[in-house]
Amino acid sequence: MDHIKEIAQQLKIDQSQVMNTLSLLEEGNTVPFIARYRKEMTKGLDEEQIRTIQEVYEYGLKLEKRKEDVLRIIETQGKLTAEIREQVLACEKLSEVEDLYRPYQQKRKTSATEAVAKGLKPLADWLLSLPVKGDVMEMAQSYCSEQVTSAMEALQGAKDIIAEHVSDDAELRKRVRASMANYGVIQTKAKKNHEDEEKVYQMYYDYEEKIKYMAPHRLMAIQRAENEKVIKVSLVFDQQYQIDWAKRRYTKNRESIANPYIYEAVEDGCKRLVFPSVENEVRRERLDQAHEQSIDIFAMNVEKLLLQTPMKNKMIMGLDPAFRTGCKLALIDGTGKLLAIDVIYPHAPVHKIKEAEETMMHYLRLYPIDIIAIGNGTASRESEAFVANLIRKYQLNVAYTMVSEAGASVYSASELAKREFPDLHVEQRSAVSIARRVLDPLAELIKIDPKSIGVGQYQHDLPEARLSERLDFVVSKAVNRVGVNVNTASQQLLNHISGLTNASAKAIVTYRNEKGLFANREQLKQVPRLGEKSYQQAVGFLRIEDGDHPFDRTSIHPESYPIALQMLKDAELSEKQLGTPACFDVFANWDVEETASHYQVDRYTAEDILNALKQPLRDYRDTCVGPLLKKDILTMDDLKEGMELEGVVRNVVDFGAFIDIGLKNDALVHISKMSTSRIKHPSEVVQIGDILTVWIDTIDQARKKVQLTLVKPK
Repeated sequence: MDHIKEIAQQLKIDQSQVMNTLSLLEEGNTVPFIARYRKEMTKGLDEEQIRTIQEVYEYGLKLEKRKEDVLRIIETQGKLTAEIREQVLACEKLSEVEDLYRPYQQKRKTSATEAVAKGLKPLADWLLSLPVKGDVMEMAQSYCSEQVTSAMEALQGAKDIIAEHVSDDAELRKRVRASMANYGVIQTKAKKNHEDEEKVYQMYYDYEEKIKYMAPHRLMAIQRAENEKVIKVSLVFDQQYQIDWAKRRYTKNRESIANPYIYEAVEDGCKRLVFPSVENEVRRERLDQAHEQSIDIFAMNVEKLLLQTPMKNKMIMGLDPAFRTGCKLALIDGTGKLLAIDVIYPHAPVHKIKEAEETMMHYLRLYPIDIIAIGNGTASRESEAFVANLIRKYQLNVAYTMVSEAGASVYSASELAKREFPDLHVEQRSAVSIARRVLDPLAELIKIDPKSIGVGQYQHDLPEARLSERLDFVVSKAVNRVGVNVNTASQQLLNHISGLTNASAKAIVTYRNEKGLFANREQLKQVPRLGEKSYQQAVGFLRIEDGDHPFDRTSIHPESYPIALQMLKDAELSEKQLGTPACFDVFANWDVEETASHYQVDRYTAEDILNALKQPLRDYRDTCVGPLLKKDILTMDDLKEGMELEGVVRNVVDFGAFIDIGLKNDALVHISKMSTSRIKHPSEVVQIGDILTVWIDTIDQARKKVQLTLVKPK
């Protein structure tokens, strides 16, 4: 119950929402299903909130399990006291539990364990008892043996034992950790003879900043530079203050003949053991936080990319640019079907511009091409200039757009691509993929490992398992928000549908190929490997166009069909009128609260059904931004500071966003140039795919770099 209360406070929601969500998850319901069809129980929590509840709860369970294990181990050693039990149970983090457990862990071989083995622990205990009388050297001499040859050796062994005791002091470690985390300063210095020819890490050759305020991208850059042996890193804090506190803690501010030796042992324990160990923990914790934030940004970028508005029913020419090997062309129709494939050589070294124009015009006359999609890789800007000149020269009624090629080569060489287009070369498949990314970004990008889409920062430094987990989640979230046509969806697309596995997705495709297209959702129950629970979780996200039942093409779940049918009947509308302007007009006037009360359903279900009745074919992506369509080109020579332009956001990172304004390299708008008010992160202002009005801030002709601003110059 404590976990539930903590989660509710963290997310600022009711405890009942947390309890109901956990109950639904325990019953085997998926996150997309809960977010879409169980809103009445969660009070409208979205996918991210449900995922957070799940993760925080699982961490809580892991914490409780670790507490139980630690208490059990300490108890078997016969050392468990009421005080220790209370301290362990009060821990809120795993690191706190581990601090308390340190003194009871099986020790590896250290100078302290060797001293204990030589029988010097009683001497250490005597020193810590703070004797007032006696002679320390005489006492140490009494511990001499075959293994301990002198009083000084005995004293050193006792000090080693005390130093390790200091290292295991949970209270001291907690204080040091807090001091480092809140007041510690990261200092970096360049190493002699380091290899950094391009001066990638130049700003960190002599740099310092409080670790508490250090941005994630700087933390990761420093970590990478340190790993590449370019810089050395230290975390500076008030060591002496902590050492003095520890000395007072172990001498209890009392006079003792042992004090000088205890002081030495405490200082040694702090400097040699506590400080390096806790520094590693603090830096690791901050780096983990940086990784988590970067993963969140990466996931957000991937989601926005997947949910770009599709250019439905458009005929598209995909162009995969290259110099020597030529630009590959692929023409697809409004369903994504490949119509033609070809290659042109408008660039050096071949330079067959006339022939390239003739080939392009042949296809542009033969097919009603709406959009030319140009990949943004090698020779992209030269290809853009070629296409723009062609449009201008022949006064063509066609637009072009630049498309991110990220991951296209990965898909083109995959087994999936080979099965789709066994007779095409890798480059030709890439041209098809570029065209399809405009027609339906989700359906095409789903075929690629999301890590290959390349819209993050320092992604190769991120923990792979966690990154994959988050990206899989956002892919699933995007697919289920949109829904899929079960009669045309690929196995890869179906695999991300709520409740389906790779086996059940494959079974649906196999059934469809053997039995023909699905006529209704009910027929899905006949698919092998699709059990009752899987059907319940998946069916609302599987759409059937022109099927037996009018609601099968909507987001209405079959469990709500009786209510939806009654609504149609009460509105004096037929099933054939679903989606017509008349149907929209009628239900637009229905009050959600009154509808919920009349049909005895919750307001969330009533609202969802009304929306589906008004717009049965509404695509979630229609509210998102489509591609930037252009007919002319921009060059560096055209630019002037203060000039107003239109651009599309290609990537969002911690320090700003990269905007495609038509130049060879994307231009940067720094976070400081995004708003007149202070913002914490660029994602508060921009997102991938956004089409923005920007102004030129600075132009660096030598480096071919442009800086932008979102704030209109005065």
